[in-house]
Amino acid sequence: MKATKLITTASIGALLFGMSAAAQSANWRYAHEEYEGDVQDVFAYAFKDYIEENSDNSVQVFRFGELGESDDVMEQTQNGILQFVNQSPGFTGALIPAAQIFFIPYLLPTDMETVLEFFDESVAINEMFPELYAEHGLELLQMYPEGEMVVTADEPITSPEDFDNKKIRVMTNPLLSATYDAFGATPTPLPWGEVYGALQTGILDGQENPIFWIESGGLYEVSPNLTFTSHGWFTTAMMANKDFFDGLSEEDQQLVRDASDAAYDQTIDHIQGLAQESLDKIMAACDECTVTRLNDEQIAAFKERAPQVEEKFLEITDEKGEKLLNQFKADLEAVTEDAE
Repeated sequence: MKATKLITTASIGALLFGMSAAAQSANWRYAHEEYEGDVQDVFAYAFKDYIEENSDNSVQVFRFGELGESDDVMEQTQNGILQFVNQSPGFTGALIPAAQIFFIPYLLPTDMETVLEFFDESVAINEMFPELYAEHGLELLQMYPEGEMVVTADEPITSPEDFDNKKIRVMTNPLLSATYDAFGATPTPLPWGEVYGALQTGILDGQENPIFWIESGGLYEVSPNLTFTSHGWFTTAMMANKDFFDGLSEEDQQLVRDASDAAYDQTIDHIQGLAQESLDKIMAACDECTVTRLNDEQIAAFKERAPQVEEKFLEITDEKGEKLLNQFKADLEAVTEDAE
């Protein structure tokens, strides 16, 4: 199941046609990073449905690979070819270093109720991040969690020592590389379209992703040992080209905000129980797959290495990164206190 990353002539033609028609038909173009039925796809189509049910505007959705890799669609969004894009901080982090905060291991809790409350109430998420994205020509409309991160490898992982000499695929951002370096692995940046083949041929020994993506992308077929390390959640962001958004009427700006809120609500409903459902599918399809859930003592061995990743975050961000981290921790503390 190796996804293509080629931009086809037909895809470019569809974009150019959409651009020429946009002034008359208000056909908006939206690209995301996942496949049909995956979490970002659910969000995109909920957004599309709301827009089209509540206005004369239309939304054209492009899934992973139809317009290239993540770097390609971000460039197209910044250039105004796309109006909307859904991209995780794992890729946006090269553009906005502070967005890599989500890759500090063991910063976020892993129970869904606390995570969702954090995203709803966090000052860092809802007030500070929009300002950071705006500096790069992006109107941040939603940040939302997709699922707990799970490591897959050629053998079960129970300790940092098990990562020795393991080439673990990471997205192309420095902080995720720092995380797996701290864990004892050899972080190996690689575009998503090349991951399945690299695992299949032994170029990679493992990778991390939320469980629904491991199931959807068939990664368990070539990387059958799943380890729940409890080190974080996969987070993504939906945004608009800021010049496009600022040029909308107040009515259409509110329409877009309402549509993103409606899509968020539908997506959060969608991810309830999704992890277990995906794991059940994997185990039903794969006789050789194993599942390892680290106990508290095993988790502690990884947590001991997390501070060096936090130090790396502060090194690669300016004072805004430090302020963001402090607010992040304050927001998490407030949510945790409410839960007690």
